[in-house]
Amino acid sequence: MKRSDVNRIMAEADAFIASFGFVLPPFARLKPAELVASHRRGNVSGIVDARLGWDITDYGESRFDEMGLFLFTVRNGSQVDLAAGRGMCYAEKIMISRDRQMSPMHRHIVKAEDIINRGGATLALELFSSDDDGNPDPVADVTVWCDGQPRNLRAGEILRLAPGESVTLMPGDWHAFWGEDGDVLIGEVSTVNDDLTDNVFREPIGRFSTIEEDVEPTHLLVSDYDTWLT
Repeated sequence: MKRSDVNRIMAEADAFIASFGFVLPPFARLKPAELVASHRRGNVSGIVDARLGWDITDYGESRFDEMGLFLFTVRNGSQVDLAAGRGMCYAEKIMISRDRQMSPMHRHIVKAEDIINRGGATLALELFSSDDDGNPDPVADVTVWCDGQPRNLRAGEILRLAPGESVTLMPGDWHAFWGEDGDVLIGEVSTVNDDLTDNVFREPIGRFSTIEEDVEPTHLLVSDYDTWLT
């Protein structure tokens, strides 16, 4: 992806989020130079270490409008706390899935998550259980919980969530999702998030984008932290 496209997507996403009354935290407004300077003073280690902030991915396929996702990690707990079973064992994201923009089929090893339609159009999810080898099971039914009620679906059946509705996905639940008939604001409340090791994709794709630096960044992505903040 070109950095100019990343900047444009950020601006569009910021406006879309604000249109639903959701306010991003103050650190979302830090310019790259401000974040670098604060990092050198040791003032933003909680942001950097937890990988909070802007995240835009095309899954390495360079087809963002067809396959991609906007995310902003608002808070993220500690792997140490998660291992201990006490403390900050949770995370929260706000995301945008555009009309017919696919977030490809994947599962998580550790993370359980509530996926919430916070507003906009319908959120569609294709769901599979895992077989004994951890692959999508083409025949087994899938049982998920939607706002406290069980839903049983056939393998590969589409679950549609209207604004306000949510689904709880457990480790091993395969899922792909997209906006249907419009863009969707999505909330994610989950176990501690680790996008470096906890995503298993059905197809051999990447989690993060390769950025072509054609302009200066408006804000750094979480995937920029390892190169900009060293």
